Amino acid sequence: MPKHSEQDDALAGLLGLGTHSARKSHYPELVARLEELEAERNRYKWLFEHAVHGIFQASLQEGIRAANPALARMLGYESPDETLWRLTDLSHHLFIGGEDELRQIRRTLTTQQGLFGYETRLRRKDGSPIDVMMNLLLKPDEDGLVEGFVADITERKLAQMRLLQLNEQLEHRVAERTCELRKARDAAEQANHSKDKYLAAASHDLLQPLNAARLLISTLRERSLPDAEANLVERAHQALEGAEDLLTDLLDISKLDQQAIKPDIEVYRLDEVLLPLVSEFQSVAEAAGLGFDHYIPAYALRSDFRLLTRILRNFLSNACRYTDQGRVLLGARKRGEHLRIEVWDTGRGIESDQMQSIFLEFNQLGVQRATERAGVGLGLAIVDRIASMLAYPIQVRSQLGRGSVFSIDVPLADMPEQTPAEAPMLMPVLGNPLPGRRLLVLDNELSILHSMAALLGQWGCEVLTATDQEAALAVLGGSPPEVILADYHLDQGVTGWDVVTALRKHFAQVIPAVMVTADRSDQCRRQLQGFGVPVLNKPVKAGKLRSVLSHLLNDPRASSDS
Repeated sequence: MPKHSEQDDALAGLLGLGTHSARKSHYPELVARLEELEAERNRYKWLFEHAVHGIFQASLQEGIRAANPALARMLGYESPDETLWRLTDLSHHLFIGGEDELRQIRRTLTTQQGLFGYETRLRRKDGSPIDVMMNLLLKPDEDGLVEGFVADITERKLAQMRLLQLNEQLEHRVAERTCELRKARDAAEQANHSKDKYLAAASHDLLQPLNAARLLISTLRERSLPDAEANLVERAHQALEGAEDLLTDLLDISKLDQQAIKPDIEVYRLDEVLLPLVSEFQSVAEAAGLGFDHYIPAYALRSDFRLLTRILRNFLSNACRYTDQGRVLLGARKRGEHLRIEVWDTGRGIESDQMQSIFLEFNQLGVQRATERAGVGLGLAIVDRIASMLAYPIQVRSQLGRGSVFSIDVPLADMPEQTPAEAPMLMPVLGNPLPGRRLLVLDNELSILHSMAALLGQWGCEVLTATDQEAALAVLGGSPPEVILADYHLDQGVTGWDVVTALRKHFAQVIPAVMVTADRSDQCRRQLQGFGVPVLNKPVKAGKLRSVLSHLLNDPRASSDS
């Protein structure tokens, strides 16, 4: 009996309960601890049995010891007991990656104590694959014991694959659509190119007979005719002038829309730009019963001469066209680093709500009947495009019934030095130097040769005509002409400049020349600029032709570009 009591005391001491009396006093606490442990065990068991994701416990030496129902369902087995494979069977039954994958997992766990977010493929009971993500933990103080948590990510993988396929399909469709759009763009560009070539060719062919008609009408206008016939000639002149303006506008708007015009920026004196316009529009204003004034201060500007002149010519043309009585003024004033060139008129004015629409194509304000129309309303649309290309601001001020002011700001430049050869072109020609002068006209169009001969002959010139170099040498008879009027594009790819150069060499002297062309392309213009001779565009205006010839015959060094 004493021996038994000693054993109880030893057990009580081991449990930390002391003597029998102490044991009795701590028994309820012991029971409570045992119940807590049992409750904890049941809770973990419940979580293990009812977890959504698969859970297993395995030994790195033996294989899977325990698995929960979720893992069994995930792998297509009816009972977790069917998934308790030995280590040697795992590569065959579970891991599609086989023994190599298992070795890699074991190696990682022995060095890192854990493997998180590990994605792999497992084999289901029916042999089908399943994509999973695992977290594997090597339990401390327990040799080679691993707890694993497995999540089925097959749907996510399928969704990623579908998204990838959709992206590939979308990229393929985008590539196909891009290819279609590229083909459509190429076709459109080809169509535009063909249209431009057709328009250029058609305009050249239209300008040739139009030029001949204008020259013949100009010849008749300078003759003394009965009033009825003179009225018919004047109406024909106006009709041809309208056709020329329309054709020029259509060509310009087409080239601007195709961005086929590139500015050539140079420095010019203001009088170089404005005085030719004064000379041109003084007679236009007088014919309309209007006064014409100009104010040209001593400044220089930096711009494209031809494009700026096109803008100002449109301003002046509209001012003369839409002013019934009063005056038109062309002037300029300094505004900071710019020169503001203005055209004033005392015309009809523009309503404020229509101020922006004047720059739209085919828009003419205040025109109610077809008989009142002049052109098709492209002038200010062309101005707007040119000004945008040059980045020149345009301002419009107007009062209904009192008149309008159109202005454009152009960059100022330092005044260039004036050479002696430049001044005569801006001075009026005294007297009439044309009668008795010997002129050679070169053109491959017989109708133009006849028309030019009639007009120049009426001015008292001795006119010789030829279609090529051989014919020119034949009609000249060993004596050089005083001036050569040469069409730029002759037959067989020969240019008028080629013939002028050959005749100058033949007669061993620099014969004054004027180049005439219906080609308004930038390429042709740049070629002609390098020759240093006056250039006239077809249809040739009689007044400009007379002015250029008069200046050349008074001073052969003079030149102009129009």
